[in-house]
Amino acid sequence: MDVNERIKAVLAEHAIVLFMKGTPQFPMCGFSSRAAQALTEAGAQFHAVNVLADPEVRAALPHYANWPTFPQLFIQGELIGGCDIVEDLKASGELARMAADVEGADS
Repeated sequence: MDVNERIKAVLAEHAIVLFMKGTPQFPMCGFSSRAAQALTEAGAQFHAVNVLADPEVRAALPHYANWPTFPQLFIQGELIGGCDIVEDLKASGELARMAADVEGADS
């Protein structure tokens, strides 16, 4: 399976995916930490992918998503954006609504 297929498989398997540097418990950059925290505070159940542990994904994802930096949040396979967008969505209440919509669709 090539790296783009692996990315697609992760996105198909999990409704909310945060590609980040490190893990939510041990983030390796401030932006990844803030995005994971915003998701947690919004009540989102999300799958995190540590791009530092997978150099192929780290190299391929900016081209796949047409987004140059990490973290990258995907909801239902669609790129939402990076840290600033995630924080703006949380501040407006939209992130919690989006997470609730996804969880409602899963059940």
